[in-house]
Amino acid sequence: MKLKRHPANPLLLPIPTSSWEAYHVFNPSVIYHNGLFHMHYRAQGLDWISRIGYAVSADGIHWNRLRQPVLSPQDDFDARGVEDPRVVELEGVFYMTYTAYGKSVLGPPEIAIRGGGILPMIVRSQNLIVWERMGPIVRGEHNKDHVLFPERIGGRFAAFHRRQPDVWIAYSDDLLTWREEDMAPIFGPRPLSHWDNLKVGANGAPIRTEEGWLMLYHGVDEDKVYRLGVCLLDLEDPTKVIRRPRQPILEPKELWELRGDVPNVVFSCANPVVGDQVYVYYGGGDHVIGLATCSLEDLLDFVRHGS
Repeated sequence: MKLKRHPANPLLLPIPTSSWEAYHVFNPSVIYHNGLFHMHYRAQGLDWISRIGYAVSADGIHWNRLRQPVLSPQDDFDARGVEDPRVVELEGVFYMTYTAYGKSVLGPPEIAIRGGGILPMIVRSQNLIVWERMGPIVRGEHNKDHVLFPERIGGRFAAFHRRQPDVWIAYSDDLLTWREEDMAPIFGPRPLSHWDNLKVGANGAPIRTEEGWLMLYHGVDEDKVYRLGVCLLDLEDPTKVIRRPRQPILEPKELWELRGDVPNVVFSCANPVVGDQVYVYYGGGDHVIGLATCSLEDLLDFVRHGS
């Protein structure tokens, strides 16, 4: 089973006359709320610093975007950019996880990283436009590819994150304190695989099904090619992998995926389910935004029976 690319691809392009999104727009988050698709996307402009833009759509294909970013660097902790947003609605509040690329790290000096840090940050909003910073999931280490579960697990909030090269899970009682003892690895690269043998990381928010958490993820091989895969995790204990097919569901093929600021990349931060369709929005070549879709049942069937 392969995801089917939309014929209108690429859906979103840079705006050459914009100072902050002139070069690249990519790696979007998309959620479906009140009958509309809401996109938050990473953009790079004349200063090469990443910011988060916002766009809205009635059909998920044609987008109207704000002229100004909704999230920009605030201080040394994200001075080099705010990257790769992933938004979920959780108990009536919108939460965005994003990667803060900074000149320094949030952590004690004894575990500081020379030259700056890559931090998994969380912000929250009531309206998807104005965001309030909450803090990082971990401190003092390079960590990213984090996304919140759309509901509590065992009474606690949960999030994927990556301690390279593996996908980890973390739990919190309040989304502010994330203790080391509440973190555990889930799965890592497969040495004998041709497409995810170097590192893996979470994509969009996991999808709850009766059979388990359906998780889309990205894998990278030794040639630095980024592809998308899927697996099924236990509902009560997501560290238990029920099924993980060996084959990817999307790999670079189109010219704008094979070439770009970073070549050979399809990278997703969003997989909302609308009706019976899974909408996988992704960055192609770290340059533009595309869409690929499939039915939820087809995706589950691939996980059940795929090789």
